[in-house]
Amino acid sequence: MLKTKHNFIYKIHLLISSIIVIPIAWVYGFNPASQFDIQLQTIDEHNFFKAIMGLYLGCTVLWILGILKEQYLNTALHSNIVFMLGLGLGRVVSLFIDGTPTFGYLFGTFAELFLGGYGIWVLRIKNTNFAKK
Repeated sequence: MLKTKHNFIYKIHLLISSIIVIPIAWVYGFNPASQFDIQLQTIDEHNFFKAIMGLYLGCTVLWILGILKEQYLNTALHSNIVFMLGLGLGRVVSLFIDGTPTFGYLFGTFAELFLGGYGIWVLRIKNTNFAKK
């Protein structure tokens, strides 16, 4: 799993992403009002948030497969990059259009951009002769 230095470098951000995203997915799916200023009132709204939960959990399954099984690593890396940079860049757009959010969202923005950027860096070093086994 993370036994060698290269495996640690290649996979640690997938583990960190999974540890963060799994609880957030459960909150989105079952009790978003507990952490966010969101009051779901219709079945469609509940359905939407459960779908987001499913998307988040599906991504984490892929990331965990990438940690555990080498044949899934590239797919896990690419999906993590798209997921994190998509969220982070969406938040940057919101920052400019909507204004400055609370600290938690600002921290999330920087964390998502960092994890996405780290994933790009991993792909670059993984595909060089230096990093090949």
